[in-house]
Amino acid sequence: MQALLRLSRAVDWLNTQVGKYVIWLILASTAISGVNAIVRKIFNVSSNAYLEVQWYLFAASFLLAAGYTLLCNEHVRIDVVSSRLSKRGQIWVDIIGFTFFLTPICLAVLWYGVPFFLQGYRSGEVSGNSGGLIRWPVYAMMPIGFTMLLLQGWSELIKRIAFLMGLIEDPTAKRQEKSAEEDLAE
Repeated sequence: MQALLRLSRAVDWLNTQVGKYVIWLILASTAISGVNAIVRKIFNVSSNAYLEVQWYLFAASFLLAAGYTLLCNEHVRIDVVSSRLSKRGQIWVDIIGFTFFLTPICLAVLWYGVPFFLQGYRSGEVSGNSGGLIRWPVYAMMPIGFTMLLLQGWSELIKRIAFLMGLIEDPTAKRQEKSAEEDLAE
């Protein structure tokens, strides 16, 4: 189990690093959107490439940060039932969810997403819009993002099992650390 916990820590570290930097994609998307709007209004000039790169950056930020969101226990969940359960019951709900829902969904997306990306890459597919961009970079975000989410799901599964075995503290407990917004404000 110690080897699995080391693997879990490595996955946690990887998703933490990705999470720290993905936020900049949102800033870039916002800046491109603002500049595009200003240029379009002042100079009456625009390009579909600017619109598409915004979409690409937003898609990348959403997909790449999914594992980090799960790590921080900030993912969407239905607490109506779970909140009424004991801590062990909540952990079992997570174990069942990671095993029978998250893992199969991620594997299905990877099963279909990797060939989809490879086809777009090999063909050099370009957006049908005038001035559009190549599509394979955004297609790559799907398998990369779901791989990161799958790995984080397995990391969380390892931690939940280790908690039930009494090997680690509660992995779902909120840490009293500063949020990214608080760090930025300082």
